[in-house]
Amino acid sequence: MPQRPYELFNRELSWLAFNARVLEEAEDPSNPLLERLRFLTIFHTNLDEFFMIRVSGLQQQVDAGTDILSADGLTPRAQLDAIHKAVAPLKARVHRCLTEDILPALRKHGVTLCHYGELTPDERARMDKYFHDNVYPVLTPLAVDPTHPFPLISNLSVNLGVMVHAPTGESRFARIKVPAMLPRLLSVGLERTIPIPARLLPLEELVAANLSTLFPGMELGTSWVFRVTRDADFEIGEDEADDLLAQMERSIQQRRFGSVSRLEVQRGTPPEIVAILAEGLEVSHQDVYEADTPLALPTFGARLVGLDLPALRWPAFVGGRNEVLQDGIFETLRRRDVLLHHPFDAFAPVVEMIREAAHDPAVLAIKQTLYRTSGDSPIIQALVDAAMNGKQVAVVVELKARFDEANNIEWARRLERAGVHVVYGMTGLKVHCKLLMIVRDEDGTLRRYAHIGTGNYNHV
Repeated sequence: MPQRPYELFNRELSWLAFNARVLEEAEDPSNPLLERLRFLTIFHTNLDEFFMIRVSGLQQQVDAGTDILSADGLTPRAQLDAIHKAVAPLKARVHRCLTEDILPALRKHGVTLCHYGELTPDERARMDKYFHDNVYPVLTPLAVDPTHPFPLISNLSVNLGVMVHAPTGESRFARIKVPAMLPRLLSVGLERTIPIPARLLPLEELVAANLSTLFPGMELGTSWVFRVTRDADFEIGEDEADDLLAQMERSIQQRRFGSVSRLEVQRGTPPEIVAILAEGLEVSHQDVYEADTPLALPTFGARLVGLDLPALRWPAFVGGRNEVLQDGIFETLRRRDVLLHHPFDAFAPVVEMIREAAHDPAVLAIKQTLYRTSGDSPIIQALVDAAMNGKQVAVVVELKARFDEANNIEWARRLERAGVHVVYGMTGLKVHCKLLMIVRDEDGTLRRYAHIGTGNYNHV
């Protein structure tokens, strides 16, 4: 019997409920302080992806005039309305957690976030010099007027918006992008590694305090922080794509130009600035979200999560070595199969198996799937070494790894340069598993060793 709509959960609201459980971990006082902050950054990263993929998809349906109901009986517009109502209280909880729990607790451990106005004259002079030497050269202010259209605002970038008034009485809106390549939080002592105790100044505040350098002779209004989230989903027409790799690269570039799915503004931003942003970005009032907490919390919090305060983190978990493998991997596997239960069993034996195969004269071929892995992966290096050592190496690289496509393309090309035969995915399928086969010549008999698992070959 088919289910009725009111018996089903909405997919999008269910996902928000899942992310609320991540937020609960940040609110849990029994968790170590920096781990709570890490959960806050995970919550925000999840929410960013939700707006880049799920919300943008619903907005496209609304723009196309689609009235197809979801499984629980909601139109795309009704789902967007429900999402807007659900997100607001979650953001309020984030603000309370950060400002009432985490930051006050960090101050007790010697870590304080400060405002530019709280700096001493000597500290201001030191920070202003840092701005002129390291920040000013990479800033590019862009003004909006009849001859300068509204600029492209990069996805997830942190920006300052300000009204600039010329002596002639003409007023313009200007946007300044906060450089992503510089630390989001600066130690007031300008130490490269944050000392404890520490006083930290947000980079956007330093930029805001020095805007007169960018607009000499102009009268400046108050600057306000804003951030844009763009549609980052794309579909690859695999059947029509002559070169899947080239099409994937083009699609990655198009993410920068996707339609805007969310505009975040600092709470208190004047309505006229919000209106300028909304018009220039072509977003509705419903797509504007006011924020009390620092925008782009993942980049903001990353600097804090990395503080040298080990007592405020969970101790590192190290999986144990399966005793069955003590006699050597190939020797053991020749006698029996071995089941590894990660993370309780360490992943290291799998990495060692590939490394050993890369340098073992008896190994003739290595065939493997790769979905996501780190840029400095020892597995990638082992496959390169194997190819350089004259072994037949074939790898199926799954390009359709959302938000990791560029990384996959980079190390896939590195493998190709080393002589590895690379297959870029399979039409109609998504490879999301661990599959490895090693062919070994043992006294004239070819023996195959295999590794099968879920997930991906990421050693960390």
